[in-house]
Amino acid sequence: MLRVVLDMKAAKEKEEKLISSLGKLGSLAVAFSGGVDSTYLMMCAQKALGDKAIAVTANAPSFPDSELEKTREFTKAHGIRHRVAFTDELSDEKFCLNTPDRCYICKKAIFTELLRVSLLEGAVHLAEGSNCDDLSDYRPGLIAVKELGVLSPLREAGLNKEEIRELSRDMGLPTWRKPSLACLATRIPYGEPITREKLDMIDAAENYLRSLGFEQLRVRHQGTTARIELDRAEMGRVFSQDLGDKINEELRGIGFAYVALDLAGYRTGSLNETLRDDEKKSC
Repeated sequence: MLRVVLDMKAAKEKEEKLISSLGKLGSLAVAFSGGVDSTYLMMCAQKALGDKAIAVTANAPSFPDSELEKTREFTKAHGIRHRVAFTDELSDEKFCLNTPDRCYICKKAIFTELLRVSLLEGAVHLAEGSNCDDLSDYRPGLIAVKELGVLSPLREAGLNKEEIRELSRDMGLPTWRKPSLACLATRIPYGEPITREKLDMIDAAENYLRSLGFEQLRVRHQGTTARIELDRAEMGRVFSQDLGDKINEELRGIGFAYVALDLAGYRTGSLNETLRDDEKKSC
C-alpha cells in the first residue's frame, strides 16, 4: 500500500502564515470544542495574540458533557481565558424536525450566541476550526459561518486534517491523534425527529464503546436500531474478544431494540449518503 508522505516544510510554512494572520487581528475568540482542529487553532491564536485570544465553548444538548469538561481542563492547564455559552437547539422546532439543513439551523444559533459572548469579552473577531478537507462533504453549517462573518483561519491557510494532526503533534498537543467528533444530532437520519432521549441514548452508547477501547466510532440512531460504525481495523475485536454479546446487552439496556454493526465501517457524513444532489443544493 502506498503511503502519502506529508511535506512538513510546506505545513510549517502554512502554520507561520496562519500565526502571522492571526496576529494582525488584534483580538480573537476561538470557537473551542476541544477537538483536533479547534485545539490547534486555539494554540496558534495564543501564540499570536497572547491573552488577547480567548476560548468560547458552546454548552449545547447535542454535544457530550464529557467534551465540555475536557475544554475546561485544557484551557485551565494552558492559561487560556475560557467562557461557556449556553444554547438550547432543542427549543427550536425547525432543528428538531431534522431536515437536511439541520446543521445550518444549529450553527446559526450556536455561532450567534458565541459571537455575543465574544463581544462581551472584548474579542473583535470570532474564528472556527474547519479545515480544507471539510469542503469535500455536505456541510451546510459552513454557510451559517460565512453569513455571520465568522473567520475560518485554517481553511484560509490551506491546512488539511493530516497537516493539522502532524503540526499538533509537533506542538506536543495531546489532541493530535484524537478521533474525529461531531455533534450527536448527526447520528440521527434526516426526517427522524431529534429528541433529548435519542441524544442521551447515542451519548451513552458511544461512551460505552469507548470504555471498551474502541476509538474512531459512531452509533447511528436508526429507528429502534443502533447502527455501529467502527474503524475497519477494530471490527474484528467485536467477535475475536467475544464483545458482541456484551455490546448487544448494554445497548439494548440503553433503549435500543436492535444492535447492528455496519460492515462498511466508520466514515464521516454517512447519513449524507442518502441525500439527493437536489436536496443538498436546496440547503
